[in-house]
Amino acid sequence: MEPIRVLHVVTYMGRGGLETMLMNYYRKIDRNKVQFDFLVHRAFEADYDREILELGGRIYRLPNLNPFGKKYLELLNEFFENHKEYKIVHSHLDCMAGIPLKYAKKHGVPIRIAHAHNSNQTKDKKYWLKIMFKRNIPYYANRLFACSKEAGKWMFETDDFEVLNNAIDANAYSYNPDVRGQVRKAFGINEDILLIGHVGRFAPQKNHEFIIDIFSELNEKEDSKLMLVGDGELRNFIEEKVISFNLEEKVIFCGVRTDIPKLLQAMDIFLFPSNFEGLPVSIIEAQAAGLPCLISDKVPIECKKTELVTATSLEAPVSQWIELIEEKRKIKRENTYEKIVKAGFDIENNSKWLEAFYLKCTKKDEE
Repeated sequence: MEPIRVLHVVTYMGRGGLETMLMNYYRKIDRNKVQFDFLVHRAFEADYDREILELGGRIYRLPNLNPFGKKYLELLNEFFENHKEYKIVHSHLDCMAGIPLKYAKKHGVPIRIAHAHNSNQTKDKKYWLKIMFKRNIPYYANRLFACSKEAGKWMFETDDFEVLNNAIDANAYSYNPDVRGQVRKAFGINEDILLIGHVGRFAPQKNHEFIIDIFSELNEKEDSKLMLVGDGELRNFIEEKVISFNLEEKVIFCGVRTDIPKLLQAMDIFLFPSNFEGLPVSIIEAQAAGLPCLISDKVPIECKKTELVTATSLEAPVSQWIELIEEKRKIKRENTYEKIVKAGFDIENNSKWLEAFYLKCTKKDEE
């Protein structure tokens, strides 16, 4: 018996939080029963593309999403006209999720899922456009998913949605002091140096400018370093800011990495002052690594699955953030695997739930 094929609609499969979450599920789901395919909106090969193909997935490509572009909409319509095999379309395009679902509905796709991955996005430069299009989602989606209650309520303006946890392979992140020592040695970081870490795309959402402001003042008080993992459109701007603060010897730009579990071992504090979020995978990963986390009040507190997470206001002075960093660095690192499993964020059980959901939906449609 052939597996059911679920079409996931994304921007592209780079190493972002959403995409990493999808890959966590894809690796663990029973691919003899459920197979993932991807409709992406970029021509280039992204980080996870080869792994997707190795796992048996298919990748289809469209131009950059343009909700007003006649050519784009024609190609989207043509895609669903030519791919009647899909019974489930799962859209991850944020407030634009309804755009592909509109054409999926037109061509008779019975199960159409919109998935909320972010909460209030007032600082996004396309906020007005997002508000306009998110109101169309209920007309085209007949199943609603969200990464958190806050994200779901903001996106769908209802309580009628399923929360799908941004689950991880918790065991892979378990704290190991030997790994910590190896990674710090590789980067030339002595054990007595305070290492602040952040994992995230260089984009306005992640608030890297504020990270540099905090680190600059912290570094004046004690010997410390900052590790920034990721890439994005603002990276050059942030690199220039680091140089302007004479911090180029103190800030490590790691770029996109495949060894996040190991890098987290080396850090002392995970700093995450985002302007908005859904439920960030990186905070779950950091907690799974036993890493104290300092987040902004714009990150849903639902991400707090251990006592390691503390939230403070983005309006608070930098000095308050530094005081909290100094307080949290006193926390003794430990293995938090059991806590993450108990909180429901290990991928094993979550992948089984999603698999059962897809199979149940398909079975009901056939009946």
